[in-house]
Amino acid sequence: MVSFKDLNLDQNVLTAVEATGYTEPTPIQAKAIPEALKGRDVLGIAQTGTGKTASFTLPIVSLLLKGRAKARMPRSLVLCPTRELAAQVATNFDNYARHTKLSKALLIGGVSFSDQDKLIDRGVDVLIATPGRLLDHFERGKLMLNGVQIMVVDEADRMLDMGFIPDIERIFKLTPFTRQTLFFSATMAPEIERITKEFLQAPVYVEVAKQATASRTIVQTVTIHNPQNKKLAISEKRQILRGILKAEKKYIKNGIIFCNRKIDVDILTKSLKKHGFDANAIHGNLEQNERTNILKLFVDEKLKLLVASDVAARGLDIPSVSHVINFDIPLQPEDYVHRIGRTGRAGRKGKAVSICLASEIKYLEKIEKLLGSKIEKTSNILTSKGKIVLPVYRKKSEKLDDASIENGEKDTFRETETTPSNPKQLTENNEVIGMGEHTPSFLIRKIISN
Repeated sequence: MVSFKDLNLDQNVLTAVEATGYTEPTPIQAKAIPEALKGRDVLGIAQTGTGKTASFTLPIVSLLLKGRAKARMPRSLVLCPTRELAAQVATNFDNYARHTKLSKALLIGGVSFSDQDKLIDRGVDVLIATPGRLLDHFERGKLMLNGVQIMVVDEADRMLDMGFIPDIERIFKLTPFTRQTLFFSATMAPEIERITKEFLQAPVYVEVAKQATASRTIVQTVTIHNPQNKKLAISEKRQILRGILKAEKKYIKNGIIFCNRKIDVDILTKSLKKHGFDANAIHGNLEQNERTNILKLFVDEKLKLLVASDVAARGLDIPSVSHVINFDIPLQPEDYVHRIGRTGRAGRKGKAVSICLASEIKYLEKIEKLLGSKIEKTSNILTSKGKIVLPVYRKKSEKLDDASIENGEKDTFRETETTPSNPKQLTENNEVIGMGEHTPSFLIRKIISN
């Protein structure tokens, strides 16, 4: 088994790695770090959660120990698609460079230009940035990129999704031709392949998993729902979500719930709070300090449920997320892989649960095609007549113990009609419209029997 000591890293870096508690590199780290230390370009293909960040952070720290940064001329550049991912890279750098005198600057939106200018003026060894904010500084004449020795592009496929490819190409052209490039992505779309051929010099190709695959430690399930009508679809999905959260209550430590649209993130968060769940929202419309504070609460396990748009699908390095729930099926199959990659990280076990409307099945089929396997279908907590059914694990005497779970046994739903605490809520001939036990009486309508 390879250890970090076998990778020819500087002793100061090894000491920092040992302080984090890591002893053995992940496959992507074991393959990419030695080649990066040789000064070669690296093209790394690996699924999210496999340790890509350390694959470039560790060699950068080792390679930059000799030399000194000049004002406004960073020695290395790390490009990230989102603020959250850039902040995670900055944290990694702080951890691994703690025994060195190397400096860094983080250029992201939501932070004042003047504060960032002061850091750049001092001279930084590692500049971590989102493409837009980096070019803003460059166009203001506050930054020069002709001193970049090492350039990293992280989550390149996400850069493509977010429309950053023209910016990336421009930034490449602003850096020296002699630079070393470390390029990481979970997938290799044709546009990304074109860029690597144009800007990387004889790169070492490192792939540690099949492109766009999910970790085998993640149990994946999906609930299919055919709503009574289009108007009730979202409220019924919220009811199904609450049933899933109650059914998983014994096992869920914390979870991220994904929506496709920012507006739905806010609506769903308010609904969950109204029903007594510990939830908060994160999406691109929030101020950076607000997003940072919410993430800190989640990381510190002071917040149980994080409702997110795809801004959180990448870059959240939270090792202990137990559940990911897709309230909406993502429109792009690759986004499914990145979403569920927030759980089951670094060999840990995780669970990914999706809610799929009948109208979204075409997107589910694309995901299954990308994965190369079917996702297990689980029972719906709503009957075809719209009555509420209880999600239960088994009879009390048959509850799964920890050993059974370790052996791969799974809990199931048993369709059992409930007796509501509010008599008006559900009778033999009444139908509940989407708000569960909080449904006001005027929303209960009669079912006309044939």
